[in-house]
Parts: sequence; structure tokens; C-alpha cells
Amino acid sequence: MPIHAVTYVYADRSAELDALRPEHRAFLADLHTRGTLLASGPLPAHEGAPAGALLVLDGETPDAVAALLDDDPVPRALRGSEPGET
Repeated sequence: MPIHAVTYVYADRSAELDALRPEHRAFLADLHTRGTLLASGPLPAHEGAPAGALLVLDGETPDAVAALLDDDPVPRALRGSEPGET
């Protein structure tokens, strides 16, 4: 299958993100166990760029990968953030 890289840009809502982290990590662990998530990790803030994350996923299409990530608790809980922020 094709490999896709997805980046998250975290909104400045650290308390909410901290509360969601265990559920988010469990979600990612499940994707990894299923062979869909190949790698992931944090992207620290630097040189004016906000903190975020990089996910490398195996999926048929970009839309299929996006559909998988719809169930991620972080973006799901923080909907209403500025476009491009999670």
C-alpha cells in the first residue's frame, strides 16, 4: 500500500491535550498493532513553528487515511480549532 505522512499542528490548549494523551496513545497503539501506523512522534515547537506530531501511515488513499484519523480522540475532541490546528 502507499505510505502517507500526516502532520498535526497542536493548538495552544495544553491542558486539554494532556487530558487526551492517554486515549490518543491508545488509539495510535491500536493503529500500530493493525499495521496501519508505521511510525509516529512529537514535533517540538521551534523557530516560530508550533508543536505538533508526525504520523506515517500505510493506507490505500489519502482519503482512507484521513477517515482512519477521524477516530483519533485529539482532533475529535478539539474540533472547532482554527483550520489546520488540532
